[in-house]
Amino acid sequence: MKKRWVINTPPPAEKVESLSKQLNCNRVIASLLLQRGVATAEEAKAFFNPALNRLHDPFLMQDMDKAVARLEKAIAAKERVLIYGDYDVDGTTAVALLHKYLKNKCEEPQYYIPDRDSEGCGISCRAIDYAAKNGITLMIVTDCGVKAVEEVAGAKARGIDMIICDHHTPGEVLPEAVAVLDPQREDCPYPYRWLSACGVSFKLAQAYHEQHNLPMGDLYQLLDLVCVSIASDIVPITGENRILAYFGLQQLNESPSLGLKTILELSGLGKHRQLTINDIVFRIGPKINAAGRVESGNKSVELLIADDEEEARRVAKDINAFNDQRKKLDHSITEEALRYIRQDGPRRHPKATVLYNPNWHKGVIGIVASRLTEYYYRPTVILTQSNGVATGSARSVEGFDLYHAISECSEFLENYGGHKYAVGLTLRLENISAFQEKFEQIVSETIDDDLLSPQINIDLKIKLSEITADTYAMIQKFAPFGPNNTVPEFMTENVTNFMNSKQVGHHNEHLKLVVVDDTRACKDRSGIAFNMGDLFPRINNGEFFDICYTLQENEFMGKSDIQMMIRDIKFKEE
Repeated sequence: MKKRWVINTPPPAEKVESLSKQLNCNRVIASLLLQRGVATAEEAKAFFNPALNRLHDPFLMQDMDKAVARLEKAIAAKERVLIYGDYDVDGTTAVALLHKYLKNKCEEPQYYIPDRDSEGCGISCRAIDYAAKNGITLMIVTDCGVKAVEEVAGAKARGIDMIICDHHTPGEVLPEAVAVLDPQREDCPYPYRWLSACGVSFKLAQAYHEQHNLPMGDLYQLLDLVCVSIASDIVPITGENRILAYFGLQQLNESPSLGLKTILELSGLGKHRQLTINDIVFRIGPKINAAGRVESGNKSVELLIADDEEEARRVAKDINAFNDQRKKLDHSITEEALRYIRQDGPRRHPKATVLYNPNWHKGVIGIVASRLTEYYYRPTVILTQSNGVATGSARSVEGFDLYHAISECSEFLENYGGHKYAVGLTLRLENISAFQEKFEQIVSETIDDDLLSPQINIDLKIKLSEITADTYAMIQKFAPFGPNNTVPEFMTENVTNFMNSKQVGHHNEHLKLVVVDDTRACKDRSGIAFNMGDLFPRINNGEFFDICYTLQENEFMGKSDIQMMIRDIKFKEE
């Protein structure tokens, strides 16, 4: 699929020169910093040296004082407390964090993860019934609840107070909980809006900790859970999230909690190298998610709070089996969905995809929606049947506000929630066709055609001579990488083969490039371009072309070199 290259506007030359002089660095590093909002030497010092003492005051969050006061009351009166959270990674890590934090403060705190199939997301009526029957007087709800007006009112009528720790967009009316902690609230003055739900839960623990002058080291041991939530929930790794992720990764690498340590061992992520955000996204997060997808998220919490090695290994093996099952379901449903699209291809060429099959497994339709979005690059909704209604997951393409498009179809929906790029929804079976028609209409009328092609965001145009060991070493200090602080993407124009480029791979499907640019300021620079082997004849003929790429250290036979990881190639007429 043809990709669009979007080149960031370069910072003003005078600002680049000024920051370069302040930091004694080259223009590449200065430009990358300015693009990330780092404009002075002092800001650069803070960026390159994250510090826990720069975490924001938790009491700046709206309702935090009320939340801490209600928690203090519950602890003093030895009330029964229930910690409730969603079944995904963010929800289960948040529940685990609060349980670990409160287990020596509250009277045997309990936890509750709703069943994905029978209860769905959000605060379930079954959970409220459970709380009432078991003498629960305080529920701490995390990763959901900010739109649960009726459920919170129903719980209140039964003598159950709620503290909500959410990070989703609120509705027009907030629930009448004791406290609604959500930096997305319009009336919330908290300086950073993009915390994960586990991050919001951590801020509640931080507030209680500071109120009682407790040793901060105990609190910081929970940051491995916060880091896993930040990576898995794809929230921006900027500002406070970057500090939390930085020290959470440090905790994961040096002294992870027993549950996470067991997952790391099961995933083959030992001590041989430093874990990255990508390791969490692709190796750790999916395993934690798998339990909630195919059985119960309670298993994930059970592992994350484990303090017995034998028990942790037993639960981890169960979760690994769930993950294997999830992979099989994911693969089979994705293949079936792709067949539907291919068969229907000539119909209308819609700018959106909506597919429904009552037999698809509810636990993996979000993954399938993501895969189809990547494959056809269209806003995608995947629906299945559960408890007599259609339930679905929607995913968007970069730059398109999916939440707004779904909200424009609300007349056909029973419920929906999420954010710009991912939405969950439920609707009556008889409304599926009407919803599909309306959704495709809204997308067709509002989406820019450019957004229907995959986008590569390029930070900076550079010459090959600017790729140096010092520059690469400085770029590594930008980590941890993630949304809004991605691995820098570069573009170099007018490069050409320097004799040794060749096709590699079992079927010559990849390219090993050795190129020079039009300056010839350096001898040559090597790179690898996966699945671009078909371009070799043109490259071998000496044509000039442009490349976009990231940088990676390559070790071979005891020698290390910086190589380009080629993302795309464009010849001059393109």
